[in-house]
Amino acid sequence: MAKLPQVPFGAVYFRKSNPPQQDWERDYKTAAEDGLNVFRHWFMWSAIERAPGKFDWDDYDRQLDLAAKHGIVTIIAELSQTTPDWAVRKFADARQVLYDGRVHPSIQSPSSATGGFSHSGGGTGTLTLNAPEVRAAAQNFLTTMARRYKGHPALLGYDVWNECNYSPYTDYGPYTVAAFRDWLKRKYGTLDDLARAWHRYSYADWEDIEPPTQFMPYCECLDWLRFKQDNHYEQMQFRIDAIRAADPDAMIVAHGTAGSVTQLAQRGSDDWRAASKVETYGYTWVSARKGTEPWKNFFAADLVRGAARGKSFWHAERQGGPLWMQPQVLGRDKDDGRVATPEDIRLWSLSSFAGGARGMMNLRFRPLLDGPLFGAFGSYDMAGHRTPRSDMAASIARWANAQKQADLMKAAPVTGDIGIIMAPEAQGFAFLLNYNGKFDTYSAAMWGAYRGFFDNNIQADWVHIDDIEGRNILYFPYPIMLLPDQAEKITNWVRAGGVLICEACPGYFGPGGRAGTKQPNLGLDTLFGVEEVDVEFMPDIADRNSISHRGHELTCAGFRQAYRATSGTALANFDTGQTAIVENRFGAGRTMLIGSHLSASYHYHPNDGLRTFFGNLLTWAGHEPAVNNSNSRVQARLHGDGDRFWLWLVNPERVAQEGRVSSLIADVGGAQPEPAWCGADSQLSQGLYRVPAQDALVVELPPAE
Repeated sequence: MAKLPQVPFGAVYFRKSNPPQQDWERDYKTAAEDGLNVFRHWFMWSAIERAPGKFDWDDYDRQLDLAAKHGIVTIIAELSQTTPDWAVRKFADARQVLYDGRVHPSIQSPSSATGGFSHSGGGTGTLTLNAPEVRAAAQNFLTTMARRYKGHPALLGYDVWNECNYSPYTDYGPYTVAAFRDWLKRKYGTLDDLARAWHRYSYADWEDIEPPTQFMPYCECLDWLRFKQDNHYEQMQFRIDAIRAADPDAMIVAHGTAGSVTQLAQRGSDDWRAASKVETYGYTWVSARKGTEPWKNFFAADLVRGAARGKSFWHAERQGGPLWMQPQVLGRDKDDGRVATPEDIRLWSLSSFAGGARGMMNLRFRPLLDGPLFGAFGSYDMAGHRTPRSDMAASIARWANAQKQADLMKAAPVTGDIGIIMAPEAQGFAFLLNYNGKFDTYSAAMWGAYRGFFDNNIQADWVHIDDIEGRNILYFPYPIMLLPDQAEKITNWVRAGGVLICEACPGYFGPGGRAGTKQPNLGLDTLFGVEEVDVEFMPDIADRNSISHRGHELTCAGFRQAYRATSGTALANFDTGQTAIVENRFGAGRTMLIGSHLSASYHYHPNDGLRTFFGNLLTWAGHEPAVNNSNSRVQARLHGDGDRFWLWLVNPERVAQEGRVSSLIADVGGAQPEPAWCGADSQLSQGLYRVPAQDALVVELPPAE
C-alpha cells in the first residue's frame, strides 16, 4: 500500500465519462509537477460490472498504474450505490420506494454522465441494501474490487461513503419495512410496549406496523428517524467489512458535508458517527454553494475537527473553480464564490488548515465536459491546462508538503475556549416540531452561537453531548429535547465544576417527545435554580420581544421562557418585566439560563449588542481566552504539539488588516523565527501584526514563561 503523504493534497479525478482518455498521461504528469500527491476516483458499480460477473476494470487499472508511475497515491471511492442496469431489472422487487409509493428510476448523476444513480442522492441507491440478494451482489463487487487492487503500489485506501447522507423521503419498500420492524422488536421487546409508546392500540401483529409517512413530533417519527440513521450506518459498516475482509491493510476513509447541525435528523449527516468508523474523515465544503462569509469555512473545519475526536481529518472536497447555473448561486454576486480567484483558493485552503484540516482535495482536477455541472470547480481549465488558480493551489501543495513544515502540520488547534453542545435528540425533535412551519430555528441557533463567538475571536469547539467530560465551559444553544440520562450527565458535569450557559426550554420535551409538566423538565429546575412562570412558542414573532442586559436591548428569537429564581439569581428581564436570565451555583459549578434563543437572533440579525453579549460570556465564566486579538476581522488560532506552538492569523477581508495579539500560552512578544507562511508585507513584531488581504501569517512562538 502507498505511503500516506505528509499532507494529502490533490483532487477528485476520474469519473468514467471525464476526463478524456487521451489526456490522462499528461494530466498525471502535470499534477505531479505541481506538487499534487493524491487522486480520488469514482469506482462506480454501474460502470464496472457490465453484466452479472463480467467486470471491466481497464480504465481503473490505468488510473492506478499512472498514479504509481508519477508518484501519486490513490483513494478508491467505492460507489456501490450506483446500481447496474441489469441489477435494477433482476432485483426489481428491491427498488427504492418513496413515502408516497412511487418507485425510484435509475438516472444519470449531475456529477457523472453515467447511469445507475438515484434521484434521492447521497448514499441512497436505486436498490435497497436491505434486500439480501442486492447486498450479496454489492458485496461481490466490493470483494472483487478490493482483491484486485490489494497491494497495488499506488493504493492508499478506500472512501466508503461519498458525503455520508441519504434522502429522508425514500426507502419505504418491503425489505426496509421488515428491517424497521426487526429494529422495533429489539428496542421495545413486545408489541404491547411498542403500542403504549406510540399510542397505537390496535396492533394485532408486527406485520401491522408501517413506517410513518408524515413528519410530526411523535414517538413513531422519532423512531423512524433513528432507525434510518442506524440502518444506513450499518450499511456503511457493511461496506467497510467487505473491503477489509479482502484487504485487511487498506486505509478506510469517508467524507461528509459538515452537515451535523443542519442535516443530521432528516439526512443522517452525523459527522461524529461517520468519523468513528474510519481512520481519516473529511468533508465537502464548497463556498459557491455555501457563501463566502468569513465564518463559514472555519465553521466546517471546526465542526469536523470536533467530530473527528482527535483523528486526522481532510477538507476532502474544496472548490477550485467557478460554478455556473446551479440554484445555490443564482442572484449572488460574482465574487461570492461564483468565480473562484487565486486569492479565494489561498484563503479557503489556509482557513481549513488553520481550523485543523491536514489534507486538501479539490472536488475536480479539471471541469466536467458535460452535464449540468459542466465547467464547474476545476483548478485547471476545460482542457486540463494550468490556470492562475491551479498555480496558487500548487504553491500551497508544495508549501504544505515541504520538510520544513513537517512539525507545523503535526500540530493541532489547542482546545477551544468554549464548547458548543451538539445534541442529536434536540435536532431531531426540532426537525419534527418545525416541519410544517418550516422554521429553521435550530440551525440558526447553532450557527448563531458559533458566529457570536467567532465574531469575538473566541475559538468555539463543537462538542457532542456524549463528549462533555474534560471540558470547562459549554454553551447549549437549542436544548429543547433531552433524554433523562443526558440531563443527568449535564447535571453531574456542572456539579463537578463545569460552567454551563444554556438557552430557553432545556429538556422541555423528554422521552418520546412528550413535554414535561414541570419546567425546566427532567430535574433541570434544580440545576438552573429556577421555575418556569411563562412560556411562548411563537418563533415567527419572537423578535418582537427583547431582553434588557447591561445597557443593551437583546432581540429575542425562537421560544420565550420566563422564570422565577429559586436558588438562582436573576440577571436580566424581558421587556415585559419578567425574569429572562438567571445564574446559579450548583455544586462546584455554575450555570446561566437564558429565556430565549439569542443565538438564533444573532444569526438572523447580527448586531453589536448581541456580539458584546457573546463576547462577555467568557468574562462571566472567569476564563481568559487562549489568544487575545484586537481585530475581530482577523481570525487568530493557536496550534500546539507538546511544548511547541504556532500562531495562525487569517485575514478573509479584501484589504490588509492590522492589530495586536497576545496569548497566555505562547510568547507572542518574544523572538520568533522566520514565519512558516507569510504573504507580501506581512509582519508580526512585539504582538503587532499586519496580514495582507485574503492571506495568512503563520509563525512559531515560544511557550509563555
